[in-house]
Amino acid sequence: MNMMKMMKQAADLQKNMKKKQKELAKTEVRFSAGGGMVTAVATCDMKIKSIKINPDAVDPSDVEMLEDLVLAAVDGVLGSAQETMSKEMGQLTGGMDMPF
Repeated sequence: MNMMKMMKQAADLQKNMKKKQKELAKTEVRFSAGGGMVTAVATCDMKIKSIKINPDAVDPSDVEMLEDLVLAAVDGVLGSAQETMSKEMGQLTGGMDMPF
């Protein structure tokens, strides 16, 4: 493979990766904790878009439980976002180990 062809392929890959990253920045994932008591929504560029809390989850005498549910929902949605990003970008790079 000649050098010019390799450079063109690398430039095309970079262009496609940027396009995919923009698409994924608009792609939303969601994760619920506590049987749907707390639901977090994030985009695949790791930005939290919303957190919904079921009023039944609000117990003034047990704030720690609500904090744990919020933490679990946020942790879960960020994990889902990262997994989606890795999967989508991995399809572009053909499994090459590249940072995003």
